[in-house]
Amino acid sequence: MALFLLVFFLIYGGFHFYFFLKVRAAFAPGAAGQVILVAFLILAMMAPIIVRVSERYGLETLARIMSWVGYVWMAVLLLFFSVSLLVDLYRLLIHISTLLFGTGVGARIPAARTAFFLPAAIALAMVLYGSFEALNVRTEKLEIRSAKIPKSLERIRIVQISDVHVGVLIQGKRLARILRKVREAAPDLLVSTGDLVDGQIDSMAGAAAQLRAILPRYGKFAVTGNHEFYAGIDEALDFTEKAGFTVLRGAVATIAGAIDLAGVDDPGMHGPGLGGRSPDREILARANAGHFTILLKHQPRVEQDGSGAFDLQLSGHTHRGQIFPFSLITRLVFPFHSGNYRPADGALLHVSRGTGTWGPPVRFLSPPEITVIDLMPE
Repeated sequence: MALFLLVFFLIYGGFHFYFFLKVRAAFAPGAAGQVILVAFLILAMMAPIIVRVSERYGLETLARIMSWVGYVWMAVLLLFFSVSLLVDLYRLLIHISTLLFGTGVGARIPAARTAFFLPAAIALAMVLYGSFEALNVRTEKLEIRSAKIPKSLERIRIVQISDVHVGVLIQGKRLARILRKVREAAPDLLVSTGDLVDGQIDSMAGAAAQLRAILPRYGKFAVTGNHEFYAGIDEALDFTEKAGFTVLRGAVATIAGAIDLAGVDDPGMHGPGLGGRSPDREILARANAGHFTILLKHQPRVEQDGSGAFDLQLSGHTHRGQIFPFSLITRLVFPFHSGNYRPADGALLHVSRGTGTWGPPVRFLSPPEITVIDLMPE
């Protein structure tokens, strides 16, 4: 966690410094103006910490205000940085052309203010669109036929939610929109593949009640993601159980006498103080022979010797980058980025884009999803 925060603030601080340089180049503010700008940027950069501290001490109004202001600013800043880099690249190419081919080309270099306002306007437009896209939860459908599903069952419908990030922003009406989609799908079984929780648990009794009201006939199961550990694993588990989920931590549950759910902790969350984590294959070995086996695992990673031990793996974590163009980076880190894959031995891996949002309540070219999986006899 400490390493994550260090890397996060080094990168995020770099974005703020870049923005400061752009403002100074465009407007040449005096000393007083620069001090005010620096104070604002430091406050904006520290907003995530202020939110966590406010939650911890029960200052919910402050936490909510700082969440909206701080995280929307985060989206604007990240997109401003991305677009501005393209403008800077264009200016550099024009400048090189001027040196090589004469002074006439240099007239095409945009002024510093234009180079500021153009990325700012584009970033604001992208954030506005992405705010609406984050509310438009899509339903992705997947039909699987298998000889392991008895004909007597006809069909079992599983609904997967992932990366909901219930917290100061995702609760109340925003959570109700998600759960409305889940109800419309009429699941026989509901599974959460990690990061259900993303905040202090004390103020989320209402969110737990909203989730608890979903009652599929075969129940609800969940696994941990990295944010359950960030929020505090004991409190996160308590919230998840109060929401009506059975948490599978290196355990297997049998559904309808024909389907085995194997759940494992988030791969990155083990070590000193967190306990050991058994390999996937060791957990999958506890499944019943002949049953259709589903591995619930937060991160879309397939262990080298584990792919042949399950029929379907359900994962999330990547958000498909959540905000383009950062999907280009997450795609490099996670080859199984979003959608359906066949890693090996006929097994199927589905990676959800995520149902909620982390940080900014914005999604750009990466709409949220619930996944409806219909298991049927072959």
